Amino acid sequence: MVIEQHMHSDLAIPPGEYLEEVISALGMTKDELARRMDRPAPKLSAIFKGHKAITPDTALRLEKVVGVPAHIWTGLEAEYRLALARIQDTKEHERLKAEARFVTRYRYAELVRMGIVEKHTRPADKVLALQIFFGVTSLETVPSLRRYQPAFRSSWKATKGNKPEAIASWLRMGERAAARMHCAPFRRATLEKTVGTIRAMTRQPPERFQDALYKLLAASGIALVICPHMPSTGIHGATFWMGHEKAVIMMTIRYKWADIFWFSLYHELGHVLWDGCSTVVLEGKDGDTRFTKREARANRYAANTLIPAKAMKAFVDDGRYYDDDIQCFADRLGIDPGIVVGRLQNDGLLEPSWHNDLRKRFEWKK
Repeated sequence: MVIEQHMHSDLAIPPGEYLEEVISALGMTKDELARRMDRPAPKLSAIFKGHKAITPDTALRLEKVVGVPAHIWTGLEAEYRLALARIQDTKEHERLKAEARFVTRYRYAELVRMGIVEKHTRPADKVLALQIFFGVTSLETVPSLRRYQPAFRSSWKATKGNKPEAIASWLRMGERAAARMHCAPFRRATLEKTVGTIRAMTRQPPERFQDALYKLLAASGIALVICPHMPSTGIHGATFWMGHEKAVIMMTIRYKWADIFWFSLYHELGHVLWDGCSTVVLEGKDGDTRFTKREARANRYAANTLIPAKAMKAFVDDGRYYDDDIQCFADRLGIDPGIVVGRLQNDGLLEPSWHNDLRKRFEWKK
């Protein structure tokens, strides 16, 4: 058995250099060559410099004029382009290897585990997978993109355990999922009419309300994306906009309690209603004053929408927090009793362990 070994040069030499040698040996100038070939001189000049390829038609004309067979010219051209491609491929590989430090930061392994990106072994391939995931040519550019800038804000980075790159990856997961979701143009009036309908869903199990919830929000111009919690983010929710007519609400069920899910959803709806289209709101610990004010307003909206302030005051003034009392109060409001328990616990009126039998838990399903 004979194994044919092909050698190639790392040098990319344009066929134009050989053409210059040929016409020089023939005592022919470049201008004369252009006239003999009936081609504009600038086009041939580009061939001499390697900026323009020798086409089969040009190769046939050169065969007639200088006597070198056409296949020689096309072969030289193919070798030149292949050499350029090899050089470019080597440079690209080196560029990818140079960004290998980002693989862990952007939680490549976690994204693989979630089935978001493909699994690779070579660092360069992992970087390429992350670049495709983010839709960038370099991971260096991610912090400068508006959608992810809040993750790299100093107040987030200063929080112990938070990793801005992990937060950016989590946001990108939601961004990609929301891009695939069809929504009607956002209309504030439509959303305000919808919140009451959603409120009644709190009494239903997820298998009954899930599809309806997605559809109701989509009809209001909101893409609801529920993503798994990502380690090192400290994030349990986010709100941002894709254009002026599509809001995105990202949530996790990290804490599993159903009442926390519903409160968080209404909290995010508050951000959609009251914060501008250019704002990206991340739910978690942040020392920024503007963030604190926005959070307080969203919390009030969620609390008062789920349990109107007057009704809550009357119930608290009565001071009866037995199971039957909580159940009757929730029935009158048309909400799940766990929401009442969660509110009482949050306000310090119940111990965290009391009446948890009235609260439901949500679990991830594949």
